[in-house]
Amino acid sequence: MRFTDIFKLSTRMFKARTSRTLLTVTGMGIGIAAILFLVSLGYGLQKTLLERITTSESLLTLDVTEAKSGVVSLDSEMIKKIEAMEGVEEVSPAFQLTAQGHMEELSADLVVISVNPSFLRLGGFRIEQGKSLTDENGEGVVINSAVSQVFGKDVNEMIGKKIKFTFFVPQQEGSAEDSVQSNFKEVKSETEYEVIGIVKGEGNIVYVNSASLRGVEVDKYDQAKVKSQSSDKMAQARDKILENGLLVSSLSDTVDQANKIFQVIQIILMLFGIIALVVSAIGMFNTMTIALLERTEEIGIMKSIGATDMAISLMFIMESTVMGFLGGLVGIAMGLLGGKLFNNLINFIAKRFGGEPVDIFFSPLWFISTIIIFAAIVGFITGVVPARRASKIDPLDALRYK
Repeated sequence: MRFTDIFKLSTRMFKARTSRTLLTVTGMGIGIAAILFLVSLGYGLQKTLLERITTSESLLTLDVTEAKSGVVSLDSEMIKKIEAMEGVEEVSPAFQLTAQGHMEELSADLVVISVNPSFLRLGGFRIEQGKSLTDENGEGVVINSAVSQVFGKDVNEMIGKKIKFTFFVPQQEGSAEDSVQSNFKEVKSETEYEVIGIVKGEGNIVYVNSASLRGVEVDKYDQAKVKSQSSDKMAQARDKILENGLLVSSLSDTVDQANKIFQVIQIILMLFGIIALVVSAIGMFNTMTIALLERTEEIGIMKSIGATDMAISLMFIMESTVMGFLGGLVGIAMGLLGGKLFNNLINFIAKRFGGEPVDIFFSPLWFISTIIIFAAIVGFITGVVPARRASKIDPLDALRYK
């Protein structure tokens, strides 16, 4: 028999038993849709989380701080030493100051972090509104969104506002008196800064370009962002910094741990989907078995006029594979539509409670293609047993079958 003839015979059930075949395909589609829905949810949550906490540059960046012992200081000499290390591309130090911010007629206690413009970029900070620090705009500042609440203003009103600072600079050891206040020197800045950007955060933190600070002398830094030249050289740079007695951490470690956790979550979600798929596959197996019983006499006629066992087997296998493939397509459509509707529902609820809309479903193209192929394979496997039974039917017994 020709391949086209076998294909026509295998798809004849879509016309002869339309309702039963469509129900079988739909059942298969529900199983595939369950896998796509649940795994896409895992991928979407992973993608949303990582996009919130990281950028491509921050994955190559090391966070360097002093050890608690304080034996090694993170001062200018140490920064230069780190810059000269092999595998290091860029170093951006920062130091923290306690300050009072004055905006219009209001004052508030703030934490001012003096940074180079590259610090926010290397740290993976995402500017929610406005723009980031630049060398050209030295008197611009970036604030956490919580700072707006301190001054009793809406976040949208903060861009362009002017702010002045009174800094409290720590005195060197041995120069202070017994009182706590004498440990800090009060420095009133005459510079009027402008809020140019806002990042999301809960602390009352203001990021100021270190080049704009005048009258504030700093002996050592609180932290530094160290960008490695590549991911391969990151471990080498980390080891050299650790050898100098400093503490090193990186966002990539957190991302790796998060990825491992999400891989486990995706596997668990996929197992739930596979349970639904197994139930659907049992239904398809039942359909193929009934089709075998209904077509026993037909098989006997086909064999008596010369149809081979291989042709009979191929007819049943092709029929189940086609149903599996169509079930995969139906499942993809159902899964994507269900994910879209569920995502819209979540975003609607989030907006009602003042939240931000997010996409919690993500379906990579390779995953969708894999699911369609997987559905066809499941259909193929489901049809193997009925196909073997059909090929072994004796023509005389089949012709006498009622």
